[in-house]
Parts: sequence; structure tokens; C-alpha cells
Amino acid sequence: MLTFDQARDWLLQRAQPLAATERAPLLAALGRTLTEPLTAAVDVPPRDNSAMDGYAVAVSSLGGEPLPLSQRVPAGSVPQPLAAGSAARIFTGAPIPPGADAVIMQELAEMLPDGRVRFAQAAHPGQCIRRAGEDISAGQQILAAGRRLTPADIGLAASIGVDSLPVRRALRVAVFFTGDELVEPGQALAEGQIYNSNRYWLVPALMALGCEVIDLGIVRDSLAATREALRDAADCADVIITCGGVSVGEEDHVKAAVEAEGELTLWKIAIKPGKPLAYGRIGQADFIGLPGNPVSGFVTYQTLARPFLQKRAGQPVTAGFDERYPAAFAWERPDARREEFLRVRREMADGGWRLRLYPQQGSGVLMSCAWAEGLVRLAPGQSVRPGDALPFMPLAD
Repeated sequence: MLTFDQARDWLLQRAQPLAATERAPLLAALGRTLTEPLTAAVDVPPRDNSAMDGYAVAVSSLGGEPLPLSQRVPAGSVPQPLAAGSAARIFTGAPIPPGADAVIMQELAEMLPDGRVRFAQAAHPGQCIRRAGEDISAGQQILAAGRRLTPADIGLAASIGVDSLPVRRALRVAVFFTGDELVEPGQALAEGQIYNSNRYWLVPALMALGCEVIDLGIVRDSLAATREALRDAADCADVIITCGGVSVGEEDHVKAAVEAEGELTLWKIAIKPGKPLAYGRIGQADFIGLPGNPVSGFVTYQTLARPFLQKRAGQPVTAGFDERYPAAFAWERPDARREEFLRVRREMADGGWRLRLYPQQGSGVLMSCAWAEGLVRLAPGQSVRPGDALPFMPLAD
């Protein structure tokens, strides 16, 4: 069996980033990888504007006497030059009238019965004014190529008038789930059946990476059905991911089906949970076989499959155990031959973060994954005493 590091490096070496690109409308670009730098063609804001509701004035005209109002300037309007010795009522985002050089917030102003306005304190030039180009200047690069687009990135692109972005084509990932015992939520369970929980963490996890998911549903436990599903998946996907059927039981057909339809080049890793993880190729598609036990599948996805998919999609690889925190638990029965990944949560205690362990670490206890904030990685045979500093990987980027 390969070690965890060997398996991760092996997978990343085989993850070839997509070359195909396309332009995606902004609302379809979340999670996609930008292929070209984005440069602004306009200033943001495009002109000097008011940072708040108040009164636009020329500082030189302020002498302690009330000023008459000469105009009203809402956002989206085009103001007239400010009349000498007057103030303009102005609202947040409205352009500054020519001749005005400060805005006094309305809380510092008093309207008099005769229609003039008196100010409680003096102003200085530039007060409460957002200058043209203060956020973004024309010609400025605002997003670098290779960036995985966030909601803020997409809003930033919209702020310079861009309606679509050059991105890598979305990675197409076909998924299916094996097992005669599986039924979908909402159906009544017969004796011996369980709900297909793997589908409902895996598909959203893939969507969160920006993948285009092709969901082939539940495939029954037969070699012929599994081979047919693999052929269908390879025809339309860049990557095929299955849950279950990669062990050596009489009803585990995925391994044999992959070997019949393509090649299987990685099988079994010295980790717990998640030993039966498989990698291969079917036609032009990569194949990843996750274990069927929910926790085993979840952990191997987070630690091994997700980095592979990130690189395959041209995204930065983020999954790593780069943080260390002291344990608030003991682990006294380590596995002597396999690395272990424990589900933990960070909690504040004694003035610092401590790692709390979920009490049930079995491979079928999906509650541990929903409860956990991250994973701890232990070497084979490594026991834990309270206070030991442990490598930690958050489950969310």
C-alpha cells in the first residue's frame, strides 16, 4: 500500500489541467478559473462623488453664516456648477457639483425656517468625497490569471462594466453510487436498505469547486451494470468518481469493471479511514473510486480527490495540513500500520485554540464530519496526549 504522501504526489502528477477555455457570463463564473488578467478600462468610481448624505459646499465660502440651498443632487443626476456662496443638498453616490470641494454630513447641519442651512462645524477640502479612480484606476490590473473566482471577484468585474470573463471550461465530473441496498431520501426504507447519503455530500462538494456534475445516480451491484455506467460516464466526462464497490467483496464490482473497461493503476492506501481508494483511466477520462463508507469517502475526497480535482480544473491546490494546534484529547489506540485522520473541532480554552475530538471516529459515523471543523493527521502508531501539537487541515477553504 502507498503512504498518504506517496498517493497524493502520485495523483497530483497525473492531474493535467484543462486547456479548453470559454467566456462565462458573470453569474455563471463563480468558482471558475480566470485564464487572462482582468484590466480595468474605466475609473471606479468614474467621477468624484459624495460618501454620504449631506451638503456639498466650497470650503472657502464657509464663514459661520448660514448658506442658501441652490440645488438638490440625487445619485444618478448631473449637477450644475455650485452657485457662489451656496450649498447643494447631496445624497450618497451623487456626483460632486463643479465648484464644491467638501461634503458636510447631514447630522452636522441644521435647516432654518427661511430655507438656509447652518453647519455645526467647519469643513476641510476633500471631506466626505470619494475621488474618481479611488477604488480602481483605468489601466489597473484587478484580477490575475489563474485565480479561482469568488463572489467579490465577480462583483469587482461588474464594477468595471465587464459582463463575462475568460475562464477554463468547467471540469466535467460524472458520479455514480453502487449498492443494491441504496435508496434515495424521500423513499420508504425496506428491510436491509439505507439512504444514499454519499450522493448528498459529494455532488455539492463538486459543485462548490465549480465542476459541472453529471449525476448518473445509483448503479446496482452487477459487473455488467457497472461496466455500462463507466462507459456512459467516460463518453461525457473528464473525471469519473464512484462511491462504493472498490473493495474485494463478491458484490464489489467497480475494481473489476474499471480493469475491464480501462486500467486501474492505484488501489489501496495506508490510511484510516479510506484504505480502498482507487485511481485509473477509462478512455480519456480519469477515474477515482471512493470508499462506500460515508466517512471513508468523505475523508479521502477531502484529502486526496479534492486536490486532484483542483489541479485538474486549473485551480490552486489548497488542501494541506499546514496549521498546528494543541490537542485537548488523548488518543491511546493508534493504528500501527496506517496514518489516521481524526475529525476534530477548534475550541478556545486557556487563552488559545485547542482541538476537541469527536467521540465516535468510526467510518460509518457521518455525524463526525458534519460536526467537525477539520481533520488531524496522525502518523502510523502515533498516540496523542493532551497538549500535543497536531497538524490540522480545515474542511472549508
